[in-house]
Amino acid sequence: MATKKSTAKKSTAKKSSAKKSGGAKKATAKKATKKAAPKKAAAKKTTAKKSAKKAAPKKAAKRTPNASFMRPVNPDATLAAVVGNKPMPRTEITSKLWDYIKKNGLQDQQERRMINADEKLKAVFGGKNRVSMFDMTKLVNQHIQS
Repeated sequence: MATKKSTAKKSTAKKSSAKKSGGAKKATAKKATKKAAPKKAAAKKTTAKKSAKKAAPKKAAKRTPNASFMRPVNPDATLAAVVGNKPMPRTEITSKLWDYIKKNGLQDQQERRMINADEKLKAVFGGKNRVSMFDMTKLVNQHIQS
């Protein structure tokens, strides 16, 4: 009886090894099919890229400025002393104000965000000696008449 049990064990061992090797073959076959699929996807991507390149040469629309920025506004007398009294857009008022600040060296050398006001700018800034460049436009807007 002992011999029958040992042979039975051997035959099951052979079956299990056959299953393992058969399973390994299937796994490699699956891997091969998985590898083939990305190649096809890569080919599709290149055709998509080519079509995208063909679509690119179309004319790009130019960016148009916001109409409210470009509408001329009238500076009041205190602001007109710095930028002039002609009606001009807000963007141009800000540019002329910065030209005046740079021309007279009114930007603080240590803290570049701050503007040191002279007599003309002090009237525009509401009597303040130093104003942050971020607060400057808010203060200037009080001197603009639509």
